[in-house]
Amino acid sequence: MIQRIQSIYLSLIAIISLLFLNGSFLVFAEKAGSVIKVTFGGIFRESVAQGSQLIEKLLPLTIIIILIPTISLITIFIFKNRKIQLRLSLILIIIITVFVIGLIHVSLSINSKFEAKIIPGFKLILPLLILIISILAYRGIKKDDQLVKSNDRLR
Repeated sequence: MIQRIQSIYLSLIAIISLLFLNGSFLVFAEKAGSVIKVTFGGIFRESVAQGSQLIEKLLPLTIIIILIPTISLITIFIFKNRKIQLRLSLILIIIITVFVIGLIHVSLSINSKFEAKIIPGFKLILPLLILIISILAYRGIKKDDQLVKSNDRLR
């Protein structure tokens, strides 16, 4: 149901997480002048002389980037079964937490391997924003479940 607040939260998660499918979400600058970008396809080094070259593929992060909007959309459409919706939203919170931890690990490894410094950007804040919104969605689903249970007790 779209009139429930958690449906709005879950659709926001799906829309925001789709931003990770294109472009880079972590950008590093090396001392040599090249730029290292973490994208949906992996880690790329871009330099003026050599162009863009793939350093490493990040298959686990790629799978997680695909899972986040998929699970959030599935959770929206299972509004009739709140128990499954609660479990899926809890799984979504866990997956987003793993995604944030994975991004931190990738950024620390790039920082240590290439001695590159991170360039702050818009997409740097988005994983934490998605995590906060998913927690709010979980709380909304839990409130709905408690409301229905309290109405069942009155009958």
